[in-house]
Amino acid sequence: MKKELTAALICFACLALLIPTANASTISVFSGPSASEVTNAIKEFKSLPRAERKERVKEAKKALKEFKKNKRRGDASTNTVLLVILAILLPPLAVYLHQGEVNSKFWI
Repeated sequence: MKKELTAALICFACLALLIPTANASTISVFSGPSASEVTNAIKEFKSLPRAERKERVKEAKKALKEFKKNKRRGDASTNTVLLVILAILLPPLAVYLHQGEVNSKFWI
C-alpha cells in the first residue's frame, strides 16, 4: 500500500510539472488500433480455414471470460482507495483511470 501511495504522489508531481506547459498538440490519448490494422486483421482471419477460425474464436471467448473473472475478483480495495484519493485531488484523472477512455463521464 505504501509503494502504491508513493507512486501516486510521484505521478501527481510529474503531472503538476507537465500540465502547465502542455498544449493540445502534446497530449495524446490512446484510441486503439487504426482502421488499416483492423482491416488487415479481418482479412487475415477470413483467410484461415474454418476449423482454425472456430478454434481462435473459442480461445478468444475463453480469454475474455478469464479477463472478466479476474476483473471482478481483482484487488478492488487498493484500486478503490487510490481512485478515491485521485477523485478528491484530481477528479478528471480518476474518472479517466476508472473508465479507461475519455468519454462523457470524464467531461461531466
